[in-house]
Amino acid sequence: MEQPIIQISHLGKEFQTTEGTVRALNDVSLEIYQGEVFGIIGLSGAGKSTLVRCVNYLEVPTEGDVIFEGRPLGDMSPGELRKARQSMGMIFQQFNLLSQRNVLRNVCFPLELVGTPKAEARARAMELLKTVGLEDRAGAYPAQLSGGQKQRVAIARALATNPKVILCDEATSALDPNTTKSILGLLKEINRTMGVTIIVITHEMAVIEAICDRVAIIDQSRIAESGKVSEIFSEPKSRIGRQLILGDAARQVKFGGSRQIRVIFDGRESAEPVISNLVLACKVPVNIMYAQTRDVGGTAMGQMILQLPEDETEASRALHYLETVKIPYEEVDEHDI
Repeated sequence: MEQPIIQISHLGKEFQTTEGTVRALNDVSLEIYQGEVFGIIGLSGAGKSTLVRCVNYLEVPTEGDVIFEGRPLGDMSPGELRKARQSMGMIFQQFNLLSQRNVLRNVCFPLELVGTPKAEARARAMELLKTVGLEDRAGAYPAQLSGGQKQRVAIARALATNPKVILCDEATSALDPNTTKSILGLLKEINRTMGVTIIVITHEMAVIEAICDRVAIIDQSRIAESGKVSEIFSEPKSRIGRQLILGDAARQVKFGGSRQIRVIFDGRESAEPVISNLVLACKVPVNIMYAQTRDVGGTAMGQMILQLPEDETEASRALHYLETVKIPYEEVDEHDI
């Protein structure tokens, strides 16, 4: 088994406040491997931002270890810790660019801190601005950039010292959906071409789904569950996992002896997700009792028996949707199935 690049072992973090001790992290253990995109998701206040700040010791844990490339950060001297931090770039929600510096000098900043010669730093910064598609904005100042451009500069700056890991703390939360998509695409490309390990902190499931290989769900300072994104999404085992992934559909819906309908597939495009569209449009879950459909030359043929919720309003909403999109159905009882 390959060695994790980052191993978080029984991590705990407490803060002292005027109202007493607040426990932000409790017995958190995770392994993150070289070259993967690892997501950490949770609701506001769950502890995810504290966790990412503990990964590079911007916050020193109260207990437990963060082991980077086989060495506990807590055992390192100040000089060794600074060197380890250079291997961990960080991207923030609010970009954190220096407003008095132009784009080029913002990207040069971390290189200046480690004593890189000026000409070498500028050449490296221009190379990175080309990577993020902003070489033509090198002389612009942050106030002249859009949110997406600012985040691209922040990504270039995070890459300046050739880090092995990039920590993204809610990096797309301040961006619109289209810009978010382009930034996530850029991060995925950087991961693929440079082999940089990326840790994504977010409260948005769409971000995890778009970019991550594995995910950990944090809830009330603990890890509720973790695993491959495909497995967690298809079968979340924790209450918070079901809430985050399934949303409204995760609530307990009574079916009991409620109405059943036979939906007829008589030539619609097989790629059309009929049942998913019904659930999303109506915010009404249905129970699939029986299905026999097949793809015949790109069209769907066959039938499906659906059980509707007991709530009559919800059942009517589902039937109205089927009528609106002209999907044939008929009511059945269990003897007809």
